[in-house]
Amino acid sequence: MSTMDAAGPAAQDQFWVWWAMLTVSLIVAAVVFVLWLFTFRRREQPQRTAREERRIMLRWVLGGGVALPVASIIALLVFAAPTGRGMLPLPLAEGEAERIEVVGHQWWWEVRYPGANGERDVVTANRLVMPAGEPVDFRLTSADVIHAFWIPRLGGKRDMVPGRHSTVRLEAESSGVFGAQCAEYCGAQHTHMLLHVEALERDEFEAWLAERRSPHQLRDGFDEAQEAFGEHCAACHTVDGFPEELIVDDMSHDIEGPDLSDIGSRPTLGAGVLPMEEGAIAYWLQHHQTLKPGNRMPPHNHIDTETLEDIGAWLETLEP
Repeated sequence: MSTMDAAGPAAQDQFWVWWAMLTVSLIVAAVVFVLWLFTFRRREQPQRTAREERRIMLRWVLGGGVALPVASIIALLVFAAPTGRGMLPLPLAEGEAERIEVVGHQWWWEVRYPGANGERDVVTANRLVMPAGEPVDFRLTSADVIHAFWIPRLGGKRDMVPGRHSTVRLEAESSGVFGAQCAEYCGAQHTHMLLHVEALERDEFEAWLAERRSPHQLRDGFDEAQEAFGEHCAACHTVDGFPEELIVDDMSHDIEGPDLSDIGSRPTLGAGVLPMEEGAIAYWLQHHQTLKPGNRMPPHNHIDTETLEDIGAWLETLEP
């Protein structure tokens, strides 16, 4: 999560802009403190006329209060403008950049990979997988309030505004795992809105997408868990290949929950609240309002513990 450990060209450019700003700020601050100390240490007050005093005052006001800030801002713009331009989705010399859509929700991330040539979209949540060594265009929006997309080691930080779309271009120089965070206060659980980012080599990335585009077969032996899921969960959550006849949706609601089709393969639960391990989903179902108070999933006090454990055990099997 450190911006000082840049792993992409945009982050590297921002790294040098940050150091340039810090260096200039320290020089200016040092000069100001030296002059300030000089005024206290000076023993004799020079004798000047009112006109001379006014001329000296104007020099400091115009030089230090106008010329210096203007010159500093112009220099910063000249130095930093290429950094911002590098994150724009401009045409590439060869081919097109991979496009990934990210939607911010309170308080989780929806990640979509648009299909091409009739292929179906791949949808996941709280996990972003991208190709390494090439630019990726992230198309950003929000489903509710203003969020901000930020992968510190790759650069960026772009607001996600409801009803509007923006695009930022980022690149991971090599494969690896990176942390991401919502960088705009978006409510009570803003802190618990983490995004797990993985950069894979192109062939691994293609294989990852292909696994999730292939028809999904639900594992046998969980009939009761699937019936309970259809009754209590399927109104808000989607599972690829889930039988429509089991879905009971008699509620009036506008809640959209994360797609759970590959939840068993995700590294965390609740947008970074819990690590994914055996029994973690059942624990989340029982205690989610304690682990992440205020999240939009209603409490499951009306469902017995055994049923929640069955649902959790079945969801853990949902992998490509």
